[in-house]
Amino acid sequence: MATTEQQTQPELKRVMGPGLLLLFIVGDVLGTGIYALTGQVAAQVGGIVWAPFLVAFLVALVTAFSYLELVTKYPRAAGAALYTHKAFGVHFLTFLVAFAVMSSGITSASTAARAFSSNAAAVLGLDLGEGIGITLIGLGFMGLVAVVNLRGVGESVKANVVLTCVELTGLLIVIGVGAWALGLGEGDLSRVTEVDTGDQSLVGGVIAATGLAFFAMVGFEDSVNMAEECKEPRRIFPRVLLTGLAITGVIYVLVSISAISLVPADRLSEGDTPLLQVVQAGAPGFPLGLFGVITMFAVANSALINMLMASRLVYGMSREGVLPPLLGRVGPRRRTPVTAILFTTALAFGLITFVGAVPDLGGTTALLLLVVFAVVNVAVLVLRRDRVDADHFRTPTVLPVVGALACAYLATPLAGRPVVQYQIAGVLLAVGVALWAVTVVVDRRTGTSARLDPEALAGDGPVN
Repeated sequence: MATTEQQTQPELKRVMGPGLLLLFIVGDVLGTGIYALTGQVAAQVGGIVWAPFLVAFLVALVTAFSYLELVTKYPRAAGAALYTHKAFGVHFLTFLVAFAVMSSGITSASTAARAFSSNAAAVLGLDLGEGIGITLIGLGFMGLVAVVNLRGVGESVKANVVLTCVELTGLLIVIGVGAWALGLGEGDLSRVTEVDTGDQSLVGGVIAATGLAFFAMVGFEDSVNMAEECKEPRRIFPRVLLTGLAITGVIYVLVSISAISLVPADRLSEGDTPLLQVVQAGAPGFPLGLFGVITMFAVANSALINMLMASRLVYGMSREGVLPPLLGRVGPRRRTPVTAILFTTALAFGLITFVGAVPDLGGTTALLLLVVFAVVNVAVLVLRRDRVDADHFRTPTVLPVVGALACAYLATPLAGRPVVQYQIAGVLLAVGVALWAVTVVVDRRTGTSARLDPEALAGDGPVN
């Protein structure tokens, strides 16, 4: 039941047609994952580096069908927290899903910070290895993101269009360089069928690598937050979302093929700048500094957007009374959530300092989102009992079942996921649960009853 205040609020302006929505989706998916993790995926499977990205695309596609049913059924600015609450009505579960989404944003931003520092070192010709130098650049970069965040930044569709063009240009350069080099008889296309999964079987190696490659596919779920600003969302969403995912899936497979054709898997897995190696190998005359800057710009914007999302989600949870009131403080001058920004930045600093490695951070992002997606896939089936008057997209029942099982399986140790990713995710969620418990105790002593409007927790998920 909507409150009087909600009823009197004006609706968001519907300005996004199919073209802008498509650019938004493609821009959210493209980014840090493919730029930073191609080499690490190759380290797990060898030349068939394209296979985990393809499997990750298929898992994301199945989950996208679940989001399509939910966003056309409830075409409001919403997200996983709202769907979870509508399906199960358990406040603590809603909180956990929201905090998991927030945590995935921080791990995604930390991954981007590490990728930024590695590419910055390569562009500036700094021989910093993998040690303290790279860490300090990452911390400095995250500090700069916090400063920008504190000043206040509004994400707009136009800015997203520019970002998408930059990110897409970088990936098209990789594909073009690969095609050019192979056309001149350079590189070795036969590597795309070489398998090197170490002690694991072919299927086991691909599944383990898929758990990491899935990080490259996150972002599509953000589009549900644009539902209220789209023209005819029930009509255009299914076609546009599926088209956007198909475009990014094709790009990722082509980038992977270009990469492994020009750089052997053992070399591609060295360091955090795999695509820079590809451009250098296929087009030595190409200005590598320019490509490095493109990569830095792509991952820098991803970090900023993710930290904006994470801090606003913490602020929202504080205002809803499920996190301490201190985290809901707003600066008097800039009107930004100061303590929430400082809190999320401190978590990011800890991850960059004590974890650092791109695979661990990117894998943790994928782990958290896979758990959330498993819940969303189940929520679709539960919400079938909730009838709405308007026509909406209905996914075949088998797809959310497959999606829930696939996402849940990829989130378990059975999929070959390293223990460190569970440790990172566990620490982050433990912080959230501890803060929630403190809030509950304080509320009971003061006689305050926490309210929980899941609409206020429906922040964007992480972007690439």
